[in-house]
Amino acid sequence: MVRNPLTPEERERGERLGRLLREARGDRSMAEVAASAGVSAETLRKIETGRAPTPAFFTVAGLARALGLSMDELAGLCAPVAA
Repeated sequence: MVRNPLTPEERERGERLGRLLREARGDRSMAEVAASAGVSAETLRKIETGRAPTPAFFTVAGLARALGLSMDELAGLCAPVAA
């Protein structure tokens, strides 16, 4: 299966998600948050840096839970910015 390239909007949304997760993590270590979410620290690093702009639903859900964020809040904050 060939995956279509991501649009600039999808990449931007992924970068916003990464920034939000990084900010929510605060002083907690990447390893601590990743372990709490049930993902690898490398996965969290890729999401935070925008190298994985479209993470799986359950990955985002686990990270949101580990960071005390609601999925609704994350979805709203990652929505496209109105021009």
